[in-house]
Amino acid sequence: MIKVQEIPLNQIRRPLPRKNDPQKVKALMESIAAIGQQEPIDVLEVDGQYYGFSGCHRYEACQRLGKETILARVRKAPKSVLKMHLA
Repeated sequence: MIKVQEIPLNQIRRPLPRKNDPQKVKALMESIAAIGQQEPIDVLEVDGQYYGFSGCHRYEACQRLGKETILARVRKAPKSVLKMHLA
């Protein structure tokens, strides 16, 4: 089951390094500051821990804006699913 909720940014682990486009992050920062976050990021919840693999630009934009939380679609998953994402 997937539910949309506010997640503290500091509780989301981002195990795969990503290179973000600075212009896209800047545009998202302007948009989020003006109208709020419109599209949630996707996170896996495994044993009470949150893992983010998508929404990298939105995540960075919220971080740089000093937001404490981010809107996320949370999907509970077992460790086996997490391992597939890390492979």
